[in-house]
Amino acid sequence: MPSDAPIISRRPNHAADNPDPPSAYASHRKIHPKAVRGRYRRLKTWLGIVLLALFAILPWLRWDRGPGLPDQAVLFDLGSQRFYIFALQLWPQHVYYITGVMIIASIGLFLATALGGRVWCGFTCPQTVWTDLFVWVERRVEGDRGDRIRLDKHPWTAGWLAKKTVKHAGWLAISLVTGFLGIAYLTDAPSLAIDLLRFDASALAAGSVLFIAACTYAMAGFMREQMCFYVCPWPRIQAAMLDEESQVVTYQDWRGEGRAPLRKSEGWDTRIHKGYGDCIDCGQCVHVCPTGIDIRDGIQMECIGCGLCVDACNDVMARIGRPGDLIRFDTLTAQAAKAAGTPPARYRLIRPRTIVYGLMLVVVAGVMAIALAMKSSNDVSVLRDRAPLFVTLTDGRIQNAYTIKIANMSLTDRHYRLSLSGLPQASLSLSGDGTEAGELSLSARANAVETYRIQVRVPQSALPQSSTPVTVVLTPDSGAGQPARHGSVFLAP
Repeated sequence: MPSDAPIISRRPNHAADNPDPPSAYASHRKIHPKAVRGRYRRLKTWLGIVLLALFAILPWLRWDRGPGLPDQAVLFDLGSQRFYIFALQLWPQHVYYITGVMIIASIGLFLATALGGRVWCGFTCPQTVWTDLFVWVERRVEGDRGDRIRLDKHPWTAGWLAKKTVKHAGWLAISLVTGFLGIAYLTDAPSLAIDLLRFDASALAAGSVLFIAACTYAMAGFMREQMCFYVCPWPRIQAAMLDEESQVVTYQDWRGEGRAPLRKSEGWDTRIHKGYGDCIDCGQCVHVCPTGIDIRDGIQMECIGCGLCVDACNDVMARIGRPGDLIRFDTLTAQAAKAAGTPPARYRLIRPRTIVYGLMLVVVAGVMAIALAMKSSNDVSVLRDRAPLFVTLTDGRIQNAYTIKIANMSLTDRHYRLSLSGLPQASLSLSGDGTEAGELSLSARANAVETYRIQVRVPQSALPQSSTPVTVVLTPDSGAGQPARHGSVFLAP
C-alpha cells in the first residue's frame, strides 16, 4: 500500500447501524435501602435522634431577658432585626459574628473531611437525618427492601393503596411538623402554634410553614440521594480536602478478590486454591447503601461515608466464619501497604493538612471569642444634614445640623453623654431647645434605637478649613460599657 494512501478505520460504524444515538440522560433508578444492624447503624440512629430532638426542643426553651423582650431562648427575630441565642443578643451591626460562625463551620467541615471523609454527610447532614426518618417510616409501613420492591411492582389493590396512604400520611405529618419548627425559630413558638391551630396565622406564616413542609416532603421522600448527586456541591469539593491519610470507607480488594458466590459444598481451602477471596458477591453492601453504589468499585463521589456497608459486610463475614472488616474505614496508605503485604504505617493524625485546618480553626475561634468579650452594648450613627450644608448665624458662628441615632443594645435603660472631638469651641444643642452646652445628656430605652437631632455651632475664626473632621463620642453614664465613636465632618464657608 502506498505510504500516502488514506488510512481506513476498521471500527464498526455503529452510527450507521443505529441512527438514534443513546440518550445522554439516564432515567432515575429508585433505591430501596435494606435495613442493617451494626455499630455504624446504631451511631447514625442515635445521632439522628439527638439532632431531631434538639431541633424540636430548642424553640420551646425559655430565657428571661426582662420586661418587653422575648423570652424564647433561641429566636431569630427578623421583624425586629434581632438574633437571641440564650444570653447572647445580636443586632444588624453584629453581622460579622454570623460570618465568623460560617467560617468556623466551613473550616470545621474541612478538618472533619480531612480526618474521616464525608462523615458530615453520612451522619449529621439534615438531608441524611430526615431521609433516614422517612425511610424508617417507609420500612415500618411497607416492609424491608424486598417487600418494598415487590409492592412498587404490584398492581393497585386495596392493600396497596392503604399502605401507600399510611406512608405518605406519615411523611406529610413529619413535613408539617418540620415546617412549623422551622418557622418557630423566627417567631414565638407557642403563639405560632396557637395561631395555626385556630387558623388565625398570617398568610406569610402559614405559607412559610407549608413551603418548608413541601421542601421536606420532596427532598426526604422523593429526591433523597439525588440531592447529594446533583444539588449539593460538597461531593465535588471534598476531593480537595482528602489525602492518603484520610479515613474513608474502603473495600479490602487485596483480601476480597476474586469474587465468587459461596456454595454449601465448597470449603474455604478449596476456594483459596481456586484463587477466590473472602467476598462471596452477595451484594449486601450495595443493598444497604442509601445512594445505591458499589463500594467495591473504589472511592466514589456518591459515597456519603455512612458506614452501613461496613455493618452489612461484617454481618455476612460473621455468618460465613470469616474475619470482619472486609469493608472498613481505612486510609489509602494503609490499603497500599496491606496490598503489598507489608505492615501498614501508624495512622498520622498530625499532618500538614490537619495542622493548617486546626490552626485556622483556633485563630478564627479565638478572634470570635475576643470580639464577643469586647462587644460593645452601645452604638451611635451620625447623619449630617445636606440641605443646607451649613448656616451662618447672626453672631457670625457657623451651624451644622446632625441626626444622631443611639442604639442601646443592653437590656436596661441607659443615659449617655454626647460630645464632639475635633472642635474645641463647639457648642451643642437639641433641636427645639435653645440651651447650649459643651456636651448633651441623652437617654435610650433598653434594646431600642433612639433618634435625636442636634445643632453644632462653632465660631468661624475657630475653623481652620472649610471641612473639619469631627468625632461624635457617646459615653455611657456610670461607666456602663465602652464609649462609642462615629466620624463625620463639619462644613463651613
